[in-house]
Order: sequence, then structure tokens, then C-alpha cells
Amino acid sequence: MTLSASGVHKTYRRGRERVHALRGVDIEVRPGEMVALLGRSGSGKTTLLNCLLGWETPDAGAVSVPGVAAPDRAPWTTIAVVPQRFGLLDELTLTDNVALPARLAGLPEPHDAALAALEALRLGHLAARTPEEVSLGEQQRTALARALVVRPAFLVADEPTGRLDEELTGHVLAGLREHCGSTGCGVLLASHDPVVIASADRVVRLHDGLVVDGA
Repeated sequence: MTLSASGVHKTYRRGRERVHALRGVDIEVRPGEMVALLGRSGSGKTTLLNCLLGWETPDAGAVSVPGVAAPDRAPWTTIAVVPQRFGLLDELTLTDNVALPARLAGLPEPHDAALAALEALRLGHLAARTPEEVSLGEQQRTALARALVVRPAFLVADEPTGRLDEELTGHVLAGLREHCGSTGCGVLLASHDPVVIASADRVVRLHDGLVVDGA
């Protein structure tokens, strides 16, 4: 059971210009491993993540998410996401934001699970605050807690440490590593952070819509 894309192409129109965002990309994330996805702005990273999540449809090629016919039908227990813009609900506390997917998934004790996820990311003291009452880095960690609380089979995160200092980045990555080991969750991290790169099991590099190398 893997999260994978095979031969994925995606083209956009920008005025009269055709932009080839992806040119036959192959990628695979296996259970229990952490994969770093690298590439400069415009390399196709976000487009690839969007295709894996079912937010965009490839022009050609295939995306495979275990247990579902199409990626846009995958529940968060199968594939959870940490988007760059976080997507937290302003009217809810951090606890309620984190608990929401657990409630929707019908998991037991969602409030307690949310508190535990926040505590693990050093946010327990902020549990009763709303997103506007905390920093962007704290919002980013809340979005990560919200994804992990459902114990997904796969996690896709777009620049998940972009607003964290080096010490917190190390703490978050250590927590992700432990989560991968204990639950078998496969993690795909789009990032420029050298600490993320060093922590990954494998590195996949995109350039101009192509995978140029991997390690």
C-alpha cells in the first residue's frame, strides 16, 4: 500500500502561454517513511501535492491512494494534509480546530485526543485560544496537530516548518519521525528547509516539472 503518482502531466494556460507544470512525474511514498520533496518556486511541487490530494486532476497519468477509487474521495484517516495557509477556523479554539477532523471521523474522545496532539507539539498552554490569538508558527503547529490527531495512513505537508525556528523544527521533525515509526504513517514534506532534508529517508527533487534525482 503506497501513495503514488505515475506519469503525471499537468498543463495550465496563462493567457496565450501553455505552462507545463508537471511533465510525467513519478513519486511513491511508502508506509512508515518520510520523503522530502524539493524544488524552487515554479518547479511543480504544489501542483504535484494538489494532484496527490485530489484538489487538481492530472491531464495524464495516474494517482493512487490506498483504499479509494479517486484521491478526492480519500478521508483524512487515509490522507491528511497540512496546507501552507493552514485552513484553521477563526471562530474555533485551537482545541476545537484540532478535534474537528477527529469528530468527523467518529473517533472516540476527540477533545482529549486534540489536547494530547497539542501537548505533543508544545501548544497545550494555548489550547483555549483562537487562531488570531497565537503566532503564525503556533498556527502552523496547530494545523499539523489537526492532521495527526486522526492517525492518518499518509500525511502530506506543504512547507510545514516554514514559520518555525530551528529548535522547534527539530522538535516537530522528531515527533513526526516517532509518529511514522509508531503508526506506520507515510509522510511527504514539501520543503526548502535543510533540517527537513537531513531528517528525510529519501529526497525527491523537482525541476521544471520533472523529477531530476532522488536519494
